[in-house]
Amino acid sequence: MKIIVCIKQVPDTKGGVKFNPDGTLDRGAMLAIMNPDDKAGLEAALRLKDQYGAEVTVLTMGLPKAADVLREAIAMGADKGVLVTDRVLGGADTWATSTTIAGAIRNLDYDLIITGRQAIDGDTAQVGPQIAEHLGLPVISYAQDLKVDGDKVVVKRQYDDGYHMLEVKMPALVTALAELNDPRYMTPGGIFDACKAEITTWGRADLKDVDDANLGLKGSPTKIAKASDKVRKGAGEKVTPESPEDAVAYIVGKLKEKHVI
Repeated sequence: MKIIVCIKQVPDTKGGVKFNPDGTLDRGAMLAIMNPDDKAGLEAALRLKDQYGAEVTVLTMGLPKAADVLREAIAMGADKGVLVTDRVLGGADTWATSTTIAGAIRNLDYDLIITGRQAIDGDTAQVGPQIAEHLGLPVISYAQDLKVDGDKVVVKRQYDDGYHMLEVKMPALVTALAELNDPRYMTPGGIFDACKAEITTWGRADLKDVDDANLGLKGSPTKIAKASDKVRKGAGEKVTPESPEDAVAYIVGKLKEKHVI
């Protein structure tokens, strides 16, 4: 079994975010981590590797420093890492990103593709299903449990206050929730292997069956009208009630003023 896991290096929001003048994220200026949903998807693939001896390839699109997240995945147990990076791919929205990743995946053999449900820097939940559409694959999203039964993948899919049990014949694509599992830690031996591992790096010329008109910022139909850093809030109104009764009356009065009650 061959599994591809799409992972993304995302800004560590605890360190704040910064924007370029064109409204895109300044990824080079921020601390970065592996996207949590993607890490759960990686763990699901590694468990299938433990069970069936699957080969796990991790793939990411980003700046050259995104190779770090690939090495982290290899240190956790992945077998190979592929970095897709090129200046012409920068500023991509979900459409251009999924087009790029699908173009890269066409170079690889696979039975199962796993992506995270969504990335914490965009929260669109679009890229995984779009990749499946580009590749002509069935997709099951919002996986909270995942198993393989012969040539089928069986998924417990989150749905409102319940769930669906779905199965589909591979090759297929599944998008994983962070709640799918608890990802393992890197091991000392894995870290050593990751440091020695050769990361495959592809650019625009390595993408199959893609049109330049659908790549990068120019190929992105989503246009950002305005973006800004986090706005610092003011201190607000401060009051000093003389008694608990006065405090209650003040709060109730404000709630009525705002038509909350």
